[in-house]
Amino acid sequence: MKPGRGGSLLEDASEIARLLQAHEAGDATAFDRMVPLVYDELRRLARRHLRRLPGGHTLNTTGLVHEAYLKLARSPGLRLNDQGHLMAVTACAMRQVLVGRARARLRVKRGSGEANVELDESRVPTEGGDAEALLDLDRALARLREHDARLASIFECRYFGGLSEEETAEALGLSLRTAQRGWMRARAWLRADLEGGPGADTLG
Repeated sequence: MKPGRGGSLLEDASEIARLLQAHEAGDATAFDRMVPLVYDELRRLARRHLRRLPGGHTLNTTGLVHEAYLKLARSPGLRLNDQGHLMAVTACAMRQVLVGRARARLRVKRGSGEANVELDESRVPTEGGDAEALLDLDRALARLREHDARLASIFECRYFGGLSEEETAEALGLSLRTAQRGWMRARAWLRADLEGGPGADTLG
């Protein structure tokens, strides 16, 4: 996969929409032809994710984009509603790539006995933070998804994908107000879960 040059922004948007429709209709080549048109956006997502990767990693922005692309390309049931949905799905794939790498790091150096840390944008996981913090958050996010998949998706788009409130609402087909409320509720639930507090069992 290599970045490509499209025409004007309007032409690119029109082509992306056409390729999304072709992908949904079963065109196996549409996804490959669409990725170069959104390559810059994918790199933006990748940079956001890499800031949360533990220090000492060798994965760069291009590498993460390519690994996420391969993960999506190998998903036979992949469904994409629109460009916003593509960004949300890619954000999820990138998170899975990083979580996989964090697990690999911990298999090498295990048993640190570090305590979980609370959900705070300045601490969990910090830029260049530790692998355990990333895995703690991933496990908490999986528990949240069992309670409310929509809240988990909102958090994933905002925190890992770096999408704005408006972009998150568009990607998930929600109203702006619903996305805003969901972001606040998801953070509160995850904070309670990570701290082991009583609020972790309900969404209130």
